[in-house]
Amino acid sequence: MNLQQNKKHETCSPGMMKVAMGLMGLCLAGYIVGPPLYWHLTEALPSIGRPSCPPCLCDCSSEPLLSIPQGFNNSFTECMKHEPGMSEETEKNFTALLSEELKLREAEALESQQRADKALLEAKKMASQYQKEADKCNMGMGTCEEAREKAEAALQAQREVTAMWELRARQKGWKEGLIKSRVTGFHGASMEADNM
Repeated sequence: MNLQQNKKHETCSPGMMKVAMGLMGLCLAGYIVGPPLYWHLTEALPSIGRPSCPPCLCDCSSEPLLSIPQGFNNSFTECMKHEPGMSEETEKNFTALLSEELKLREAEALESQQRADKALLEAKKMASQYQKEADKCNMGMGTCEEAREKAEAALQAQREVTAMWELRARQKGWKEGLIKSRVTGFHGASMEADNM
């Protein structure tokens, strides 16, 4: 029963949807095809109603459609003729322009080369300065290393001397605890002597 109520409340059935889509398709086709078809029909209909014009009688000469006046035609050919005075002057101007262009390019190249040389010289100076600093650093490191080695050698020699003296002292009967008591005793006796 619930399904029947839902079907009654549906506003669009599948058949209605097909009809609506078909109408929309026809309208779209008419919109696209309509204007060109209209213009073709309006051109074709009047020609059917009226008889066509009789053919034109023309008496055309054999001249080309586009003719150049005689004076203009000669001026173009005269332009192409070789005139010695004009060509020498033109060649001189052309040569002068080329030489001026070459001079400008040479000046630009020379200026560019000078800038490159200056930059190279600056780079060499900086590299030399850095090399000097590195050499100073290396010399300082070498000096420090030598001093460290000398200090290690002196410390090792001092340890050996200390070990030798300690060995002699032990051979003579020295004991580490005995010295502490003697030192304390000696200090105590000296303090008593001072008090007297």
